[in-house]
Amino acid sequence: MSAGAAALTLYDKIVAAHTVRRIDEAHVLLYIDRHILNEYTSPQAFSGLATAGRRVRRPAANFGVVDHVNPTLPARTAYIADSQAARQVEYFGENCRAEGIEMFGLLDARQGIEHVVVPEQGIALPGMVIACGDSHTTTYGALGALGFGIGTSDVEHVLATQCIVYRPLRNMRIRIDGELAPGVSAKDLIMAIIRRIGVAGATGYAVEFAGEAVQRLDVAGRMTLCNMIVEAGARGAVMAPDEAVAAFLQGRPHAPRGANWLAAQADWQGLRSDDDAWFEQDLQLDAADVAPLVTWGTSPDQSVPITAMAPDPREEPNPERRRAMEQALAYMGIAAGAPMQSLRIDRAFIGSCTNGRLEDLRAAAQVLAGRKVAPHVRAMIVPGSSQVRRDAEREGLHQIFTDAGFEWRQSGCSMCLAMNDDVLGPGERCASSTNRNFEGRQGRGGRTHLMSPAMVAAAAVAGYLADVRSVGGA
Repeated sequence: MSAGAAALTLYDKIVAAHTVRRIDEAHVLLYIDRHILNEYTSPQAFSGLATAGRRVRRPAANFGVVDHVNPTLPARTAYIADSQAARQVEYFGENCRAEGIEMFGLLDARQGIEHVVVPEQGIALPGMVIACGDSHTTTYGALGALGFGIGTSDVEHVLATQCIVYRPLRNMRIRIDGELAPGVSAKDLIMAIIRRIGVAGATGYAVEFAGEAVQRLDVAGRMTLCNMIVEAGARGAVMAPDEAVAAFLQGRPHAPRGANWLAAQADWQGLRSDDDAWFEQDLQLDAADVAPLVTWGTSPDQSVPITAMAPDPREEPNPERRRAMEQALAYMGIAAGAPMQSLRIDRAFIGSCTNGRLEDLRAAAQVLAGRKVAPHVRAMIVPGSSQVRRDAEREGLHQIFTDAGFEWRQSGCSMCLAMNDDVLGPGERCASSTNRNFEGRQGRGGRTHLMSPAMVAAAAVAGYLADVRSVGGA
């Protein structure tokens, strides 16, 4: 940093490098390096573009992924029973082909959940700004990129201009030091953060994750942190890219090669916050203090350690929060003070853009090896991408899953959200590795408990919410 220059955070550096012009005191015109499209949030944008007589400005900077509405049956199929969903996928394909946009369709060997596919294809790179009509685009912060979700009107704007009107965020740093205890994962870390700061605790902020515990995480674990911080209200997340990120990206299909790779690595060295950069919020967390967590309510911040009991609303002095607790417990069918491990589950689901990567499947397989799913539990594993599925099969993980009684399915968003065939029935209770436990999120009347993949595996075996540390194998 030159003498007299203001110290900048990593987030501020990325925004400054992509600012085309300042619009007013609050907004800039921001250039988008990569725009990720899916079949669910893009149809209206393409229709608006056609109505206005416009074309996509930079087709090569846009990528289409089918992931939300497709079936995840064990055998790959392009058939979608729901006619509206089928038309969404068909219309998406028509527009991508017409505009020359690379698309990962239902039968493509690279198909999967967009936030799993994009990193594994090397589409997201350090220093980039990436937009997508999906809130969990924050995932790419794990690679040193700035990703954020946008609405349909903004999707159309990016298609037409490759820019967006953007309001820069404030800076928050979350530093996690210490060492994770056995049975504790990145999913538990981010759930602990959300529990601490609440679902609005990062609203208006871009969050930078730092600290020894973060550096020790593999890239998949870092993606889990960045993916789920949106549940605390963050509209952006970043981490300084390091050797682990470079190793992850090297050789990916869309990553630079040869001299360009060396030049890119040199550029990435500057992608970190200045030592004296200022953060409006600066939080500290000791990883050693975090236990395996499960949600008890209908919001991601409503969680407790698996060894605890459901809270008693009568002990909450704030009337508004007390009413919210009462409503959540009633929906979930849980009595105040009930031990979390007394809750019998009907379903177990491992997958999603939060925890559908190969590392997540390995963690589940460690728990399931030599064990069987409880007879009353229907258990499903949906890999985050077709590549993850192939890699898992090469390692023999699928055999562990099927021997245990899990369904081994094709890739897609699946039971993360009720937009496809994989839904909960009314009143069914599910141990889930997903990111949201809102009312009806996994199906009308369905009851969702968020936890890590290893914890889902433990619950599937026990037939109840269970402590993976007691089941073993974690």
